Amino acid sequence: MMSEASATRPAALETPSGKGAGDENFPVGSLLLPAGLRPHVKAFYAFVRAADDVADNPALAAADKVARLARFGAALSGPAEQAQALPKAAALRASLEATGVSPQHALDLLAAFTQDATKLRYRDWEDLLGYCALSARPVGRYLLDLHGEPKALYALSDPLCDALQVLNHLQDCRDDYRALDRVYLPLDRFAAAAIGVEELDRPSASPALRRVLDDTLDGVARLVTAADDLPRALASRRLAAESAIILAIAHRLLRELRRRDPLATRVELGRVAFAGCALRGLASAVWPARRQPRSQPRAELPR
Repeated sequence: MMSEASATRPAALETPSGKGAGDENFPVGSLLLPAGLRPHVKAFYAFVRAADDVADNPALAAADKVARLARFGAALSGPAEQAQALPKAAALRASLEATGVSPQHALDLLAAFTQDATKLRYRDWEDLLGYCALSARPVGRYLLDLHGEPKALYALSDPLCDALQVLNHLQDCRDDYRALDRVYLPLDRFAAAAIGVEELDRPSASPALRRVLDDTLDGVARLVTAADDLPRALASRRLAAESAIILAIAHRLLRELRRRDPLATRVELGRVAFAGCALRGLASAVWPARRQPRSQPRAELPR
């Protein structure tokens, strides 16, 4: 457990993994977004990345992770002087004040990371989606709010974020189990296949585990389908282009995980595949939008 004195030092709070925006499945603060908004997206990502690295650090005890993440939350939403221990929180606080976006999205993500420290299994699909409500949906909601889009569009961004999260769980299912004893695949799927989670430690997926993976991918496919109308519903054409690319990435990862074994190899998109998704996404984004009424537009923010 950290001492109170050491916890005031940023180096004592953070445990950088070396991961960055380039390691994500989706573009973070890309050039597609308005230049005036990109620094805000990067401030949000930097804070979230630092907190996620704490939650995913296998060298930290669960209680230590919970304590550190509580300090992240206090730095973001507590008295301003508490942010002095974490410059990334100070930067995000300034960003949220400038844009008027609620800190709740970042706080929800912190709640997910805190859950990661203590909850290692998910009993069924609904339990897993309950985790995604904290660990994934806030990212899409933050972007919608930052662009002044209607909150009604959460209904389209939520399933896309859920899908991306579960796809990432599928990509990392072996490593999550080996390094952190975490299993994000629904336990009832393992029971239906008459196998245990120890199957994730094999060098390749057995036929029974393949059924678990495919059943989970069926759920992801339903989520992606539910999100397909998001680009056409957005008023911001830049955000529409970004979301269309992300949807194309989700569709491609879904196909790749259907045909490849995430236990035998890292299933990810190479540069050529990623570029293909970008082109398909941009092409789909040029169709006329089905614009919806906007709530509380912020004209001072670039679109």
